[in-house]
Formats: sequence, structure tokens, C-alpha cells
Amino acid sequence: MATARRRSRLTLAAILAVAATFLMGACGLGSGGSAGAGGHSALAKHFHVSSMLRPSGRALGVVDDKTPWQYGIVTTFSKEAGRAPDIREYYSSWGDDFDTEGNAFLWQHGQLPMMALVPSDISLADIAKGKEDAYIRRLAGQIAAYDGPLALSFAGEMNGPWNSWGPRHAKPADFVASWKHVHDIFTAQGVTNVIWVWTPHVVDSGTTAKLRPYYPGSAYVDWVGLIGYYGPIDGTAFSSLFTPTLRQIAGFSSKPVLIAETGVAQSDRKEAHIRDLFQGAAKAGVIGLVWYDQRKDWPGGKQLMDWRISTSTGALAAFQVESTRNGFGHSFKSG
Repeated sequence: MATARRRSRLTLAAILAVAATFLMGACGLGSGGSAGAGGHSALAKHFHVSSMLRPSGRALGVVDDKTPWQYGIVTTFSKEAGRAPDIREYYSSWGDDFDTEGNAFLWQHGQLPMMALVPSDISLADIAKGKEDAYIRRLAGQIAAYDGPLALSFAGEMNGPWNSWGPRHAKPADFVASWKHVHDIFTAQGVTNVIWVWTPHVVDSGTTAKLRPYYPGSAYVDWVGLIGYYGPIDGTAFSSLFTPTLRQIAGFSSKPVLIAETGVAQSDRKEAHIRDLFQGAAKAGVIGLVWYDQRKDWPGGKQLMDWRISTSTGALAAFQVESTRNGFGHSFKSG
């Protein structure tokens, strides 16, 4: 749902000398490396995410369509949620360069960067055929030179008919072939700092495609990321919004599950829905939850949805209490 709402190019450029050693806290998600001038280091190519693939706790994250340098979303979320996010997800259009320094800045300040790579202007079949290899190799090299981990989602919500790479425009085999092709090029170039996150939209009345044909295989996926929203279209209970999809995925994957994008629309039941979300997610054993803390139109319509946690005092209190009570949130430390 969300990738269709956001298509802005991430063109903000900045230069920062990052010199720090990044250490993970007790959350079990891994550790950083040391950066040299401009965020590059001889050790950067050797950063390995193996220790991060099976986290022991539950992370709390935030997502929006701004660049890593637009840090306001983190500042606002930290103040309202009562703690800084562990994951900062953002969107990047196909063809954009990787923001090495911006991602290093996030990691230095305690956020695991998560980049959703959106192939809105290119066909999956062309990617699979190798027509975009020059860009993929350039991107892989830029990410390898970044001194820290990156969670990477490619062509998210591939089962969503609203996307140009969705069921109306591409076959599941095209998605799988393109995913494997991108992954294989990264592997061939020795990229070891990427967590590969496969992110379908939850299966519902508007997203009926079976998920298994879209799954690239366990050798190509590190985390499963689910996207789904509490609202008048997707659903209003964890049991109906996420559970059926979790059961479907459990039939072919045992990878850790991250709720990669979610939110609760403003309504007179928002507090109850927030409680249900955190309680359901904790019971389901997910490794984290990433909140879309924005106010946006629902795709395909003119209905304005307010997903922010600060829409009311009650919603804000419910978010703070339930996220803490259900164990969401870790501490990334740098030093």
C-alpha cells in the first residue's frame, strides 16, 4: 500500500566526515564498524550481518519517504514514543545512488537503516535479463563501502495490484528472477553488510495473490517483512489483518518476521487498535514493528488517513504503554 503513495526521488546530497565505532546494545541485532573520512573504511567491505539475522528481541522502528539526512521524523518519533527508534526505514527510487554518509549517520545515532528500493520506472523482466546490471553493480559497490549494516527491501508489496511491478503488470516468476539476479550480483561483488528483507503486503480482499510463488527461497531471504495497516480497508484486528498471512508464510518460510510497515488510522477505536497491534505482534513472535507516522491519502482514493501516534492523548499513551509492555524497543549504542 505505502510504496504506491510515495514516489519522490531521494536527491538530497550531503557530505559528512563520520569517525566512530558503532557498538550494538543487548538487543542481539549485531555491531557496527569503524569509519574513516567520509564514512568509508578499509574495514567496511568486511562488515558482516551474520550476527544480526536472528535477533533475540523486538525492535521498534519508524518509516517515511524522506532521506536519511531528514532526521526530523526520528526526533519527533523519539519524543512522542518515549524512546528513539531502532530502525529508520526510507524509500529509494531505482536508479538513485546510495547515500553512504546519510546511512552512516543513522547507524552512528542508533538506527539500523532500512532502504525500500522501488522499481517504479523499470520492468522486473528487464532487471532479470541483465539490462540494469550497471546500476546494480554500482549500487552494490556503494552499499559495500558503507560502514555499517543495511536492511534492504526490493520491490516491496510485489503482490499489490496497485504497483507497477504487481500482479497486473508482472508475473511472480519475474519478481523472483529479478530478486535473485540483484542478490546474485551483490554476492558476486562480496557485499556482506545487507539484510535481505522480502516484504509482501498482507493478503486481504484487495490483495488476493498467493505468496508462495513470489518467494525467492530461503537462500535469498534473511527476514520476511509484512506490510499492513489498521484502517477501514485493510482490517481492524491483528487476527484478521496479519494472522492469515503469517500462517500462509509459515508454510514455506521459517525466516524471522518483521512488520516492516504499519500504522493505525485515526478513529474512535484507535487506542484499542494500538493495543491489539502490539499484543498481537508480540504473541506472534515478530522481531520488530516499523510505524508509518504520517498523514496521507489512501492510494486509489481521496480518503485522508492519519496514522500518527499523536492524533490524541489516548493514542499516544496507548502507544507508549503497549510498546513498552510488550517488549518493543532496544538500545543501539555508539561509542
